[in-house]
Amino acid sequence: MVLVVARPPADAHEWVSFEDELEERTWVFDVTFLTSNWKCIFGNGCQGVLTGPAEEMVQGCCSYGAHLVDKKDARRVEKVAATLTPEEWQHHGARKQVIHKNKDGELVTRLVDDACIFLNRPGFAAGAGCAFHIAAVQRGVNPLTFKPEVCWQLPLRREDQVDDESGHVTSTVRQWDRRHWGKGGEEFHWWCTESPDAFVGTQPVYREMQAELTEMVGTKVYDRLLAFLRQRDRWQAQGVALPHPAVRTRKKPQSLRGSSSA
Repeated sequence: MVLVVARPPADAHEWVSFEDELEERTWVFDVTFLTSNWKCIFGNGCQGVLTGPAEEMVQGCCSYGAHLVDKKDARRVEKVAATLTPEEWQHHGARKQVIHKNKDGELVTRLVDDACIFLNRPGFAAGAGCAFHIAAVQRGVNPLTFKPEVCWQLPLRREDQVDDESGHVTSTVRQWDRRHWGKGGEEFHWWCTESPDAFVGTQPVYREMQAELTEMVGTKVYDRLLAFLRQRDRWQAQGVALPHPAVRTRKKPQSLRGSSSA
């Protein structure tokens, strides 16, 4: 008789849910990701989302343009784009047609030289990266007020499911995985929430992305989540109960393995 010992799932995440006090809604949060030390490493080790490593191109997840959530998002992007200056935006001269419909009928930002029209390339005086982000920082405002929704949310994702009979909404806030990009995500050589390289922050995601989370769920819901996480810390005196899968199997430096004192 062969005894089979079940192994714990390698991609297990811890979740918390609670009811909204003001709406017919249940909130569900990916605690494992929100308490991890993930951090955007754009321009600092990010390999991008092409089919091979392309750190030197400094494109991050901007290679395919931004998919806008609706016409309101598109109008806001066009409005902000009209305020960008040549010093902030490398492709300022092409600003009259920055959005178009792709073959699937989706509103997306145009591409210039195989990347988003709003992506400043290496060597640009203001620096490589999103022109919206650069302009917002220079003007002293939060970049989420300028950038397309999908861009300021990444790698967070909110999914709303409505019960057909009751109308009750379940809103899930989680990390953005490859599969959320559709079939194209399978071709990515690298994705940041899967790599320990991006888990180098000095504070947890729920603090690092406090402004983004608050914009996604509202101040009251964020405060309730924060209260839970504080209570959770008291319950788990030894820290996070379930480390993020990307760092769970991270190898220790050679100097720390097999060391012994004389």
